[in-house]
Amino acid sequence: MAKKEGFKGERAVTVPLSIVQVLKTDFFGKDLHITHIGYYPQADLHYIERKTEEANQFVLIYCIDGEGWFEIDRKRQHVVGHQFFILPKGKAHKYGSSRQQPWTIYWMHFDGEKASFFAKGFDKPTEISPNSHSRIQERIQLFEEIFNTLSKNLTMNNIYYSITSLFHFLGSMKFRGEYCDSIELVSKKKDQVDELIHYMHENIEQQLTLDQLAKLSGLSASHLSLLFQRKTSCSPLQYLKHLRIQKACQLLDYTDMKIIQISPKVGFGDALYFTRIFKKETGLSPKEYRSLKKG
Repeated sequence: MAKKEGFKGERAVTVPLSIVQVLKTDFFGKDLHITHIGYYPQADLHYIERKTEEANQFVLIYCIDGEGWFEIDRKRQHVVGHQFFILPKGKAHKYGSSRQQPWTIYWMHFDGEKASFFAKGFDKPTEISPNSHSRIQERIQLFEEIFNTLSKNLTMNNIYYSITSLFHFLGSMKFRGEYCDSIELVSKKKDQVDELIHYMHENIEQQLTLDQLAKLSGLSASHLSLLFQRKTSCSPLQYLKHLRIQKACQLLDYTDMKIIQISPKVGFGDALYFTRIFKKETGLSPKEYRSLKKG
């Protein structure tokens, strides 16, 4: 026996019809708006059937676990975890959960002049494969933000914010590759920082400038500095200075090299300048540091 509601842990918000009617002619809401939104965990016996005249909005179902199905034009399609589909407006349809493995779904009904743009091509199960750049949790957090905004109260500011977020959410579905690539691009830039750190280690004797490091990374000096700051909490040249002092400490600890010999090995052409920087960073002169008992 199927049921339409009453799932343990379910959450749902319905935007009152009076507000929906206003949104249909609103300068912003007419483009895109939500009429219903919710979350059904392990929705056993979930089943919905609508006739053509009842299919007044687009319906998005995002299955994150379990299995289910939907039917359009008498064609039934199977749905599993990490798949979504969008039922077109104005078409009779049915959908429901598997009895053996009930689905857990995020769902919403939406409409507006731009709604068909986001829905086009998704009247079939569409995969959102989990991987290092899939951003599934970010997408779910965005859904939750829309839900929570509409749950608090239905002021126009909240509704407008939910619409703004809805554009982003549906865009993450429509342009899945671009949505994932935007994070992958950041990851690649973070990798560039790691590569530059490796380059610094390998070229610690060289006189490296910020412009040289930026050119090596293919980034502007300001952008490189920003990425370095985010990853290491210091600028590229500050980080390089830390590496030089760290290397100098190793040479002082484990070799008999003189200060005048160590300074060029760590990128300082002038031994006096090296001594001054070393003391500023460690609080000790190279000679004082070497005399410390360690271990």
